[in-house]
Amino acid sequence: MTEETPRRAWLPPRWVVRSAWAIHRWLYRATGGQLGLRPPKAGGYGLARLTTVGRRSGEKRSVMIGYVEDGVDIVTMAMNGWADPEPAWWLNLQAHPEATLGLPDGDRHVRGRSAIGDERSRLWDEWRRIDKNLDTYAARRSRETAVVILEPLSTAPDKALGG
Repeated sequence: MTEETPRRAWLPPRWVVRSAWAIHRWLYRATGGQLGLRPPKAGGYGLARLTTVGRRSGEKRSVMIGYVEDGVDIVTMAMNGWADPEPAWWLNLQAHPEATLGLPDGDRHVRGRSAIGDERSRLWDEWRRIDKNLDTYAARRSRETAVVILEPLSTAPDKALGG
């Protein structure tokens, strides 16, 4: 392959991606949260547990996400394992922006929003440093992948998700 015809980055089948995240959620629950979360490392991303309010059900919904830190903000991507549909957690955050983020050092109450313009470009470049295939993966989707910023709330912990 030449530079003009880049090799398409390999992704495992969809069932493998979905199974891996399901096992990750199970591991987190089975260990009472002792395993499954990690802070970002140099040149890598961290793992967190995001709990949103379902846009239709009104019930709490939790997912595991990869993230990087940008000052006090947490940044993730609404990529759905690079499948075309938007991930449910992102649709939930758009309907109900307040959420709870489980991090290795404890829970944080956050408000989600999409990065736009120069901010999005800067944060996308940060993710690109972690994943050299980012642009190739993103090109598989019919829509732009949202870069999601989770900003800390000053709200009391029991107020964030109506708890």
